[in-house]
Formats: sequence, structure tokens, C-alpha cells
Amino acid sequence: MRQVYYYNEAAACVAKLHICLKGGKSMSGSKIIMILLAVLIFTGLFMLVACRSGCEAPYINNDESGIAGTTLVVYTTFSSNFAEPIIEMFEERYGVTVESHFAGTGATLARLRDEVYDPQADIMWGGGLFSLIPEVGLFEEFISVNEPYMMENQRNAEGSITRFTTSARLLMVNTDIVGDIVIRGYACLLNPALRGRIAIADPAAHASSFNHLVNQLYAMGGGDPHAGWDYVEQFIINVDGIILPDSAAVHHSVASGEFIVGLTYEEAPLRHIEAGANVEVVYIEEGIVATSTGVSIVAGAANRAAAEAFVNFATSYDVQVFIASNLFRRVARADVPSAGALVANADLNWIAADTSYILYHRYEWIEQFWDLWMAHR
Repeated sequence: MRQVYYYNEAAACVAKLHICLKGGKSMSGSKIIMILLAVLIFTGLFMLVACRSGCEAPYINNDESGIAGTTLVVYTTFSSNFAEPIIEMFEERYGVTVESHFAGTGATLARLRDEVYDPQADIMWGGGLFSLIPEVGLFEEFISVNEPYMMENQRNAEGSITRFTTSARLLMVNTDIVGDIVIRGYACLLNPALRGRIAIADPAAHASSFNHLVNQLYAMGGGDPHAGWDYVEQFIINVDGIILPDSAAVHHSVASGEFIVGLTYEEAPLRHIEAGANVEVVYIEEGIVATSTGVSIVAGAANRAAAEAFVNFATSYDVQVFIASNLFRRVARADVPSAGALVANADLNWIAADTSYILYHRYEWIEQFWDLWMAHR
């Protein structure tokens, strides 16, 4: 597995200029118990049972003979800690070498746009739907063999963006420095004691930050996003002009004690907790809008066969169970329950939100956020 951490210099300059112009401070088995004789006698029955369990969990075989020895180029927004175990399993199963490039959603999409006439990648893996759907032209149409097993609200409606995981927005709190400050949700972030101690990133450039903006608008607007702007304005005031360069900096800066609280996603604090950091997860009491990530074949992908195999592999039952059990992510398949450190779906206050409505207003909301930021810098 080859790894490349991609730094889009032009995109980084634009992001820094955007922050500067807007007045921000850039910071740093089942066991199958059968006697052989029973299997031979009851073959028909056995096959039926096997299909009822195994067919719900297909382990995809996508013409392996045709892709062994090839190289698959993957642009991913996931951390290496998350991506590498899955990539290694894929390489071992298919005999494919994966060349992985790690970057944020904004930089990855910008790179794909730059390369649209000379595609260098085969797969984009990661990124939130609110960022991916407007860029649907960058991806090839492909319906995974696992599509029938996806949750009803996690279907590939566009024809080219296969749902991979889903996630809850949350707050990450440093327990060493929070003291007696109570943090249970967004309303608590207006506490003057938190002024300048709240870690966020630019919602225009980072999917996790835009997802939090959406979540704030719906949660604090009582389900009406337009009613949530009064809260967002007060929140911006309490952030006090500090914006971090990327979403990774948000959770790392909270874990290090630079900030008391950060607006992030489930995987991040759970990994820090596993590593021994004194941080805690706060699921937002006002409500949570679920967000999904995708896995897609890049338009014009040179290694289309291996790319199809990767999408099918990543959404297979075995891999999705592995993710839920070991990698702190909720998955898109309906037949895989949440596991590990994740709170059960039924225990969270989910908010329904219309994806098409959010996408329609995406750029308007980002602009409104920055107008408010400018007004209070």
C-alpha cells in the first residue's frame, strides 16, 4: 500500500486567503454445526438456510482474476487509522496494490476538478453527501451489488454515490480543563466562560464543519433551519474570531488542551479516548442530523474493474461489521447494528432533515455564516 498525503497548495492558499479576508485568526458462525451426512441428505434445505444468512451478507467477488496485479488509486478523506485496515484487507483479498492519497473533502474535490480532463484517481472514498452531491458530475454511474442491503435513507439516489457510513455530529470536551462548565449541547456553547475556547473549522471548506452548521440551524431552529440563525450569530460571537485550518485540527486541539470544546464527528473523540486522552463525547441534546459519507468511482477511472470491486468490498457485510465493531463508525447497511463505543441509534435525538433542501441552500448558508462572521470579527 502506497500512501500519499496530498497538500493542494492552491486550495490551501485560497482557504487561507478566505479566512484572512473574512477576519478569522488561522490557528494552529455463525458456526455451521452439521454432520456431513446431514449436509448431503438435506442439500436443498442447507442451501436455503445458507442463502438466508449468507445472501444477506455477500462477500463480493468481482472478477478477481482480472484485477490482480493492478494498482488502484484512491483519494480518501478518512484518516489513515480508519482507512488503512480496510485497504490492507482489500489488497490481500484481491491482489491489488492501493495507492492512497489523504486529504480533506474540499481539497480532494478541488483536485478531482483540476484533473477532470486527465483523471489520476479511480476512487473517491469519504466526504459528506452535502459536499459530494453538488459534484456528482465528477463520478461514474455505478450501483453496488450491496445496494439492496442499505438502509432506506442510505440508497444511492444519484446513481453514482454509494453510501458508506453515517455519523452523528457531536461535541468533544477536554475534561482536564472544562472545570465546572456544563456542556450538554449547542445552547451551552453560548456560555461566556467558553468565549474563545471553542474549536471550529471553516464550513465552506470542510464537510464536518458544514454538517455542524446544518445541525445547528435545524436543532436550534426547532426543525426550521431559517429560525436557527439567531443562535448561529450568538455562537459566532462566542467563538471570538478563531477558526482552525481543518477538521483534524479541531479534535487534536481539544485533545491537547488548546480548546475546551470542539465541534466534530464521532470517530475523532472515540479514537482519542482509546489513545488515553482525557476527553469525553457529548451527544447534542437539542438533536442530531445524521450525515453520510460516500464511496464513488471517479469519472474516467483507468482501473474501473478494481474500482467497482472496491465499492462492493467496502459496502460488503463483513467489512461493514468490521467498521462498526472496530473503527468507531456507524454504517450504511441495514443488517449491521452499531457496536463498540457507539451509542445506539434509539438513544439519540435524531432530527429529520431534507437533503435536497439543504443542498439548495448550501452556498447561501455558507455566505450567511461568513457575513455574520465579518460583522463580529
